[in-house]
Amino acid sequence: MEHEGKIGSAFWALRLGLGATAFLAGADKFTNLLTDWKKYMAPEAREKIPLNKSNFMRAVGVIEMLVGLGILSPRTRLSSYAASAWLLAIAANLWLNEDYDVAVRDVNMALAAFALGQLSAAREKEMEEEELVEQRLDAA
Repeated sequence: MEHEGKIGSAFWALRLGLGATAFLAGADKFTNLLTDWKKYMAPEAREKIPLNKSNFMRAVGVIEMLVGLGILSPRTRLSSYAASAWLLAIAANLWLNEDYDVAVRDVNMALAAFALGQLSAAREKEMEEEELVEQRLDAA
């Protein structure tokens, strides 16, 4: 039982933290209250993307809000893996832009999102096994 409580508390801390952070960072792409997000766009990306920086960042914001909502929804596992991949892509862009400190932070957040996906899978399996046990007990 103690094991279940620790898994649950780690799951909820990661779920709420990553989900809210992704959603709020995405929403801030429309207001730039936290930072001017355009400065994080690597020159290589600016050259290849056919949108101006502001519109591109807004599109990024929409994706981040959807991923954040996904993490907070019953689709936590799938959304966590999507967030992990997304954060690695952001880290690569930041590396190209020579924002190494922020890139390292995003790699760590990607690892946390991956861990949340793994915890989600473990919790889903536990819940399925508990349901099977209950069904067997009810049948007996």
